[in-house]
Formats: sequence, C-alpha cells, structure tokens
Amino acid sequence: MPYWWKKQRSAAKNKNKSAKKSGDVQKTPVRGNDTSGTVTDIPCLTMGTDLKTCIQQLKKTTGNSSDIVIHEIMLGSGNDLPAAVISVDGLYDPKMINENLLEILMGNPEIDGYLDGENILDSIIKHVIKIGGVKKVMNWNDLFSELLSGQSILLIDGVYGGLSISTRGGKQRAIEEPSTEVTVRGPREGFTESLRVNTSLIRKRIKNPNLWIENFKIGEVTQTDVALMYIKGIVNDKILEEARKRLNTIKIDAILESGYIEQLIEDKTYTIFPTMYHSERPDVVAANLLEGRFAIVVDGTPFVLLAPAVFIQFFQSADDYYTRFDIATALRFLRVLSYLISLVGPAVYVAVTTYHQELIPTQLVFTLAAQRETIPFPAVVEAIGMEIVFEILREAGLRLPRPIGQTVSIVGALVIGQAAVQAGLVSPAMVIVVSITAIASFSTPSFFIAVSARLYRFVFMLLAATFGFYGIIIGMIALVVHLTSLRSFGVPYTAPIAPFIRSNSGDTVIRVPMWSMSARPRLFSQKNIVRQAENQKPMPPKQKNDANGEQP
Repeated sequence: MPYWWKKQRSAAKNKNKSAKKSGDVQKTPVRGNDTSGTVTDIPCLTMGTDLKTCIQQLKKTTGNSSDIVIHEIMLGSGNDLPAAVISVDGLYDPKMINENLLEILMGNPEIDGYLDGENILDSIIKHVIKIGGVKKVMNWNDLFSELLSGQSILLIDGVYGGLSISTRGGKQRAIEEPSTEVTVRGPREGFTESLRVNTSLIRKRIKNPNLWIENFKIGEVTQTDVALMYIKGIVNDKILEEARKRLNTIKIDAILESGYIEQLIEDKTYTIFPTMYHSERPDVVAANLLEGRFAIVVDGTPFVLLAPAVFIQFFQSADDYYTRFDIATALRFLRVLSYLISLVGPAVYVAVTTYHQELIPTQLVFTLAAQRETIPFPAVVEAIGMEIVFEILREAGLRLPRPIGQTVSIVGALVIGQAAVQAGLVSPAMVIVVSITAIASFSTPSFFIAVSARLYRFVFMLLAATFGFYGIIIGMIALVVHLTSLRSFGVPYTAPIAPFIRSNSGDTVIRVPMWSMSARPRLFSQKNIVRQAENQKPMPPKQKNDANGEQP
C-alpha cells in the first residue's frame, strides 16, 4: 500500500472519530420541524364566516389547482345570500350536483324560511337537502378530508363552518372477473379499485349486522382510506386488537397499494414466504371472514389482505369448495406435488447425474451419458443457466403487452431451448427438466407462494451439486424448520399440521365433505366454534311399504 494512501486513510479515520465525539455525525435522517408535503400544510386557523376569505384560503392551500370546481351561487328566491358549492373534478357526480343540489338551493322560494334562523346549517340538513350523507365540517382539516374524498362542500356567507354533501361519483372500473384467481365454477365478480364497492360486495354475501367495519386514514400525504373488516363474535379479539395496534402505528407518507400495509404489519420481514393472504374475490374474503380472520380493504387496489394466514391456505382454491370433496382433495395433492417439483426438480436431476448414478436405470444412464458427452459445463451450471434464462423469458412475457408476451414466453422458450441443444450448450434432458419445473410452478393457485419456490430452487441446486441427496435433505430440513418458526399475527404458519389440530385437519391437503366441517379453525376463532348443525350428512329417503306390503 503506498504511503500517500495510508496517510489519507489515517486522516479520514481521525476525522470520523472527531466528528463522532462532537456529535456532528447524523446516522439517520430526522424529519424535525419540516412538515412540507404533509396534511399540516392545511391552515390551522378557524374557517371564519366570510365566504370570499374562505374561498381565497382554499385556493391558496390547493395551489389554485384547476380540478377544484367552485360554484358560486345565491341561495333562496331573493338571491340575497351568497354561497359556494366546492367539488373536485372527476370525483363527484355532476348530475347529482346539478339536479339534486343546485336546483334546490338556487331560486327556490321553499327554502327562504330556513335561511333566516341562527342554525342555518341544521335547518338545511333537515328540510332542504334531500341527499343522504350530509354532515357538518367545522375546520379546514375535515373540509379537505371530505372534499378530496369526493364529497361536495357547501359554504354560506356569514355562517361558520360548512356542509359535506355526499355527491361521490366519477369514473370507476366495472366489476369483472379477477384475472389472477380464475375458477371454473363460482361467482364471476371481482374487486375493483373503489373501497365502498369492495365492502359492498362483501356485504352482499354476509348479510349480518355483526359484520363490522372500522375506518382508518393512513398516509401523511395520500390520506388513503383503509377499512378493517371482521365478524364480531367470530374473530379472535386478541388478534383483532393486534391488527388495530399495527395499523395505528403506521407512520408513512403514502399508501398506494395493499402491499405497503402488508410489508408494514407482517410478523416477519426476512422470509420469502408470504404471511398474509390476499385475494381479488369477494367470495374468498367472505369465506375467510366466516372462519375468524379479518380483512384489510385499501382504497385504490382490488387486492384485499387476509390474516392470519397459514401455509396450506395458499394451495387452496375457491373451486375446492364448489366441487365434490374427492375431486378437491385430488387437486390439492396435485398442487402440493407440483410445488415440490418446482422446488427440488432440477436439484434432484443434478444430484442424480452428479453423485447417484446408481439410482438411474442402466439404459437411461447410457442415454444421458451420450447426451452430456459434448456438453462443456457441469450439470449444476447447465441447470442454473437454463433456469435463469427461463426466468428472464417469464418476466419478459409478463411485462410486455399481452399478445407479444405470449409469443415471447412460448415461442422464445422453444426456440432458445432447441438452439441451445443444437449448439451443444445444454442437454435435451436438462431442457425437459426445466420445462417440467416451469409448468409445475404455474399450477400453484397463489402467485406469491410460487415465487418462493422459484427462489429457493437455486439454493437446492447448489446444495445438490455440493452434497448430492444429502444436501437436498439438509435443505428440506432447514426449510421445514423455517416454516414452523413463522407466525402470522401470532398464529403458527404451519397450523393445523404443526401443531396438529385434529378438529381442523379436514381442510388441509385433504378436504373432507362439507357436512363434516362443523368447527371453525380454533386458532383463528376462540368463540362461536360450531358453524353448522349436526347430522348434516345427506341420506336417501327411507322406503315405506304400501297397504299391500309391497315396495313402492
């Protein structure tokens, strides 16, 4: 090391030490008194009674934004009381404002008697405005919260405060079948990006007053509406209280999707396995609520979070409960087998061809040896390279436009695989193994549980190349230990298998008939365990003899 470099490093170390002693080093940024971009930019002053001053203050706070629509009107038949109806363009229903609000307030002699009293706002609420969802707003914070949520604000000159009127509307995506959870049998409705549409779809399926909704506003800047849904009397109160606590502790500037909340409230961060379930289907959410889970609905996304989640839940589909139990059980076994293939398929091939050739039939050994005679790379390099290429093709097919993406994912894989075989870079057997592994990964109902297999697959290939089958067994043991250590809001991730709960084991890999699933999951719900009466097993009608003693 040159002398000048040693001298420079020594000077830098001394400078850092002196900075630490003096306290000039700041390890983490601190917000301090900087409140720019947050809701604290809203004026803390009282609203006042002067209409022009309130409008000027509103324009100043919103930066004179062009989407803030202000209808300045005169109330009553005498047109002697100035007022203003304020809305956000694109968030309100123009027809409702024009027909149900402005026509009633302007030039209507019926409201003259309600404009002279002291409690003008109360009189307008009771006698004038015939639209539901009208309430008072007495400060700027509430006004902007209601206004930016799609409500219209009525301000009257000389009157302190205003009225928030429900005129929410605007363009919304129609209710369609979810693309990520396609079923053969079952409802075709899926969630949209509207919070109230999503909660109404769940209400349609659970017509019970015990279905409670708690509202939160999370995000210092975005002020995103978040709804916590649960069934009172079925949900575990301790788990529910923990969910409230975690939601209230979130301090972040923006919530743009339910994935933000999932990452902020999950039990364990450093794991590839998802500890919260998400769904686009109202029937799936309703079924999980009836089991004792809670749901988190976020405005602006069709994905609803469900917790607590268990590992086996990610291999279950809505189809399983709409078909016969024997067919559902067979399909669940097939999904678990496919997951295992996608997890250790290439690793088993690498271990067999590298260390355990005695396990291969003799004729197949000669065939594989002839294929690999011209391959310049070991089996593990060959497998990792093909897996990386396929992951690139899969990601490219996902991000490209749909018609082009299908071409890239199907034709590209075939062309590249065939060209690699002809070029002598990979063997035909490796192409077959990678293809089967890729197909198996698509059979898992949940995309995010399949991602875990895609990542752990490379770990298993390295273990197989190093230790053979012993490495695979060590990896499986470590994986099982990791799974059993996970928790979802305190509930064991591998329940009801570990710990084994016999009363809830009928809805795991094996699905028993519907009439025998009489108890809710005990780890989710501690009360109201029984969900159906006894003796629900269907039976044929008993045959009775007629008057002559003959069978009918």
